[in-house]
Amino acid sequence: MTDNLSNMGEELTTPGLKDSPRHGFQGDRGEDHAAPAVPSGLTIAISREAGSRGGSIAQRAGHKLGWQVYRQETLEYIAQEGSFRQELASNLTPAATDWVERNIDRLLREQSLSRHPQVLEMARIILALGSAGEVVLLGRGAGYILPRVATLNVRIFAPIADREAYMGQWLRLTAEEAAEQVRVRDARRAEFIAKHFHREPGDVNQYDLLLNSSLLGEDLCADLIVRAARGKVHATTGAPGS
Repeated sequence: MTDNLSNMGEELTTPGLKDSPRHGFQGDRGEDHAAPAVPSGLTIAISREAGSRGGSIAQRAGHKLGWQVYRQETLEYIAQEGSFRQELASNLTPAATDWVERNIDRLLREQSLSRHPQVLEMARIILALGSAGEVVLLGRGAGYILPRVATLNVRIFAPIADREAYMGQWLRLTAEEAAEQVRVRDARRAEFIAKHFHREPGDVNQYDLLLNSSLLGEDLCADLIVRAARGKVHATTGAPGS
């Protein structure tokens, strides 16, 4: 696999020196230390239907794991604030910076990411956050941007009537207003994904985990995300999930 959670640094050789004899004292070099792996951990990307309580579930899962949660609003704020973007970029190691750009190139080659400047900037932010792993990202197409082997891609859904009821309660809307909010938000998200990632949110084959929040409830959904994350870490690296 191209992108793995294990270290995949390539051995560097100097042309013409491979077979030349080595003279002189080389010094006590000690044990070679491999560069840290990129990404160094798993990222959880959560997609959700409007009114399915995906935001609350993401927060619960992040709390149970002790991971930072970045909601859609936070990701958009980082993208708009130059100082935050610069700080995020400056904290990346050279290996992580290279990993981010290689994944941007991959997505563009595969034509699975649009060349819209704001979308490219958001993709770089999501990849930068994912390069360290152990974060939960909600929305903005994170599950389409991050490599699958390093990501648990989750979809939260619920029956339309339950979603409308939740939206009405949350925003204090009439039944008609709540139904319209659900319709508009679902349509806007689907349009964003189709336009910039050429995918359909309803395609179940792209997700690792599908959760009906009405049947399972927020806390059980969060527990299942945590268990799936730990299981994927173990399946990918052989190490126990944190």
